[in-house]
Amino acid sequence: MRLAVLAAALSLSLAAQAKEGMWVPQQLPEIAGPLAQAGLELDPKQLADLTGNPMGAVVALGGCTASFVSPDGLVVTNHHCAYGAIQLNSTAERNLMTDGFNAATRADEVSAGPTARVFVMDQITDVTDQIGAAAGTLSGLPRQQAIEKAQKALIAECEAEAGFRCTLYSFFGGQTYRLFRQIEIKDVRLVYAPPGSIGNYGGEVDNWMWPRHTGDFSFYRAYVGKDGKPAAFSPDNVPFKPKHHLRLATESLDAGDFVMVAGYPGTTNRYALYDEFQNVASWQYPVVGQHLKNIVALVEAAGAKDADLAVKYAATVRSWQNAMKNWDGQLEGFRRIDAAGRKQAEEQAVLAWLKSQGRDGRAALAAHERLVALAADARATRERDLVISQIAGTGLLGNLRQLHRLAIESAKPDAERAPGYQQRDLPAFEGGVRQLEKRYTPAMEKQLLAYWLGEYVKLPATQRIAALDTWLGGNDAAAITRALDATYAGTTLAGTDARLALMKADRAAIEAHADPLLKLAVALTPTLIQLEDVAKARAGDNSLHRPVYLAAVQQYKRSQGQGVYPDANLSLRITYGNVMGYTPKDGVAYTPFTSLDGVAAKATGTEPFDAPKAQLDAIRAMSPEQKAAVPVNFLSDLDITGGNSGSPVLNGKGELVGLAFDGNWESVSSNWVFDPVMTRMIAVDHRYMVWVMDKVYPAPHLLKEMGAAK
Repeated sequence: MRLAVLAAALSLSLAAQAKEGMWVPQQLPEIAGPLAQAGLELDPKQLADLTGNPMGAVVALGGCTASFVSPDGLVVTNHHCAYGAIQLNSTAERNLMTDGFNAATRADEVSAGPTARVFVMDQITDVTDQIGAAAGTLSGLPRQQAIEKAQKALIAECEAEAGFRCTLYSFFGGQTYRLFRQIEIKDVRLVYAPPGSIGNYGGEVDNWMWPRHTGDFSFYRAYVGKDGKPAAFSPDNVPFKPKHHLRLATESLDAGDFVMVAGYPGTTNRYALYDEFQNVASWQYPVVGQHLKNIVALVEAAGAKDADLAVKYAATVRSWQNAMKNWDGQLEGFRRIDAAGRKQAEEQAVLAWLKSQGRDGRAALAAHERLVALAADARATRERDLVISQIAGTGLLGNLRQLHRLAIESAKPDAERAPGYQQRDLPAFEGGVRQLEKRYTPAMEKQLLAYWLGEYVKLPATQRIAALDTWLGGNDAAAITRALDATYAGTTLAGTDARLALMKADRAAIEAHADPLLKLAVALTPTLIQLEDVAKARAGDNSLHRPVYLAAVQQYKRSQGQGVYPDANLSLRITYGNVMGYTPKDGVAYTPFTSLDGVAAKATGTEPFDAPKAQLDAIRAMSPEQKAAVPVNFLSDLDITGGNSGSPVLNGKGELVGLAFDGNWESVSSNWVFDPVMTRMIAVDHRYMVWVMDKVYPAPHLLKEMGAAK
């Protein structure tokens, strides 16, 4: 029944929503008409071939998107997607985030880090029936446990052949399940990153803003063993040979031209309940957002006095800053379009329609009622859940807690271990242990924990954790300082080797260990597992009721002549539209391209507008005609979100014309309520990338490799 509902939803005419939607590959034949009308020259069936050209060139990085641009495994993505790798290879004395990185030869390319991955699509399999049979009519925790058990079995079968990584994705809240199999390339190396004054030009001032002049691009290379199969980092490895790679466009991109993006968008919530929206709009974005601002201020103050600390926390701070500004933009967007009123009206319309259906609407109405209750349950402990997750997940303490949990899970058969602690997870787990020292300092960690412990002691007594209270020995700042000072002064597990040894220790050895910080991690574990089970029980109920309600939402939308696409969930999607500007307010019209003159006009010599002298000199030496041939960034009306960063922007022929890297300020609220008038994607133009690599931060060997030597 659920599959029939989904098939009906996907088969209707979708022209009314031509520009809205992050479409799954299976839907492309159904939107062939709107695609052709927008300007696609390829057969949509060609795009549905995920291992063909051009889709076979698109890869996931795990949180970002990228694409192959040469037959020798050269991968292009955003500078901010490669920022973690750039930071890992930086020191206060040799700061690649500031200076850039340009490997003169392949021997000079450096590891992007032990957890860096390139995932190449291999196949997608519908496994809805298998998950449905496992879950049956169960509810709560037993249901979620049954789904997890089936998921692990499907993944184990999928990964029976070495070199693949398989992931189960749920669509429409559990209406459909698909298993993605991808080649997992584990040896990823940093090849090229422009200086921060190009790759992050404008910094947080320009983030989410237009006009924009950011060279947000970098290059990796994927390496494999000599047998062509994925292998851990080794000097003996060779470049991966992809079946397909993208070619740079040879014709100019102009206003009105067709563009599309293939990528892995993270999360949208367009089918969320009004109550769930209100929780985000009234608490998460304003309250948690303020917490982020507070801890960023702590790190920046410490970093101003300690260059090494600033380098180690650079990637973390940038991630926090991005979230802070995004959330502020969403709140502003919510007010501008009355998102709360629209969400409430849409939901009430669905409920009224269901009531008009009589007996046929009762199941969906009951499901809605249960979902509202589940949302209320989650709100009741949201402050506790936030604070405990921050304390338990911070730096060294978080790492030790994970090591203890690994010892617990390792005593079980692999199929019975919690997700994240199976044999398949150990390489990435070890990578996290190894790179921790490059991303934290004990002094800063103590400050961050002191902040969150200060929030913890404000919780009501019924939401406190006995083990944490015992460790603190008080409820004031003095108790927090005393506990942290004693614990961190006594720990001997700050070094990587000491923690790697714990990966091989059994549960008894870890729980008998005398280290005070490990003792705290061990003491927290029972309560954290209990809270995890509560969350799983809620997830199990959600997977039972949400598909029923969303099926009704789909039916209602069809009755209104609207198309249906699933919310983003980090699975592969296609979005498309045209190059165009927009009018943010009365009397203001934004053009779709920015120019080299705009780069120079913004330059102040001071970060974040510290354009390199070589760049400014090159711009001054160009004629107006030459500058006109090198746009910097451009706008289009594509529907994207986080995770799409680094996605290739393709023209109607499937050629690379740029990289998606941001949305405009007015569009960020579209994660919840799509605004077709204001939503725009910001991309870096491939012509600017080539110009930078030719004239400013030269990499002629890479230009030649991509076929852009001229």
